[in-house]
Parts: sequence; C-alpha cells; structure tokens
Amino acid sequence: MAHHFMGRHNNSKAAEAEPSKVKVPTGGDHRKEEKHHKHMEQLAQLGAVAAGAYALHEKHKAKKADPEHARSHKVKEGVAAAVAVGSAGFAFHEHHEKKEAKKNRRHGHHH
Repeated sequence: MAHHFMGRHNNSKAAEAEPSKVKVPTGGDHRKEEKHHKHMEQLAQLGAVAAGAYALHEKHKAKKADPEHARSHKVKEGVAAAVAVGSAGFAFHEHHEKKEAKKNRRHGHHH
C-alpha cells in the first residue's frame, strides 16, 4: 500500500500495518454495511437516551436539588437536550442507511 504525501511514496511495512480508525464497509459487501449501520444506529439511540436522561437530571437539579446554581444547571440541561436531539437525528440517519444497505443486498446491487 503506497501512501502519498506531498508527491512522495511511502512503501514501508509500518505504513501498511497501521489500521484505519473506522472501517466502513464499501463496495459489494452489503451485509457488512447493513450490520455496521445497525450498530451505529444502536449507539446513537443509546447516546440519545443517555443525553436525555442527563438533561432531565439537570432540570431536576435546577428546580429542586440545587436551586442556587440553577443557571448553570439550565445551561447543562440545554446542552444535553441538544446532544440528545442530535444523537436521535443521527440514529434516524443510520436507520435510513441500514434500510438502504438491506435493499441493495436484497436486490443484488453491486457497485
């Protein structure tokens, strides 16, 4: 595997042994792609639930448990709510990608 850097090639074994950070299946392996999107969807759902729970926790602290720091808790609640919405949106996106990979697998689309 040759790596390009400013016009130079690096053919060392160390460069070949270096793994990618995230391996996303591409090409014709639709089953692996479908599984990847399913796992990402599940992680995003978990993130949405966790962030939502934290937002509710901060809301409770702002009102009942720690009212003298209510402003700080409201800011944390807002950030956590935004993360929950973003994570839910990403889960929705991954659900769509999973369905697309499943459709491609069923209909034999090879790229």
